[in-house]
Amino acid sequence: MDVLRFIVDEALILVPVLYIIGSLLRAIPSLPNWWIPWILLVLGILSCFFYLGFSLDSLFQGILVAGTTVYCNQLVKQTRNRNQ
Repeated sequence: MDVLRFIVDEALILVPVLYIIGSLLRAIPSLPNWWIPWILLVLGILSCFFYLGFSLDSLFQGILVAGTTVYCNQLVKQTRNRNQ
């Protein structure tokens, strides 16, 4: 299933933005790693509310954008660690 066809074009810009924010959050030693996806979820939803307006569709777009960001991060991480 191609999740990117469910994300509206206006929200696609949030995927790399959230990826960079997630990378910056990982650099904070006192922040547990399990919090990062939750923070990205909240930021994704709030960003979609800001860009797309306050609606149920914006909520779903925020969830999809945050999920795509975390999934892309895992793809990169697992690919780097494939030989270990």
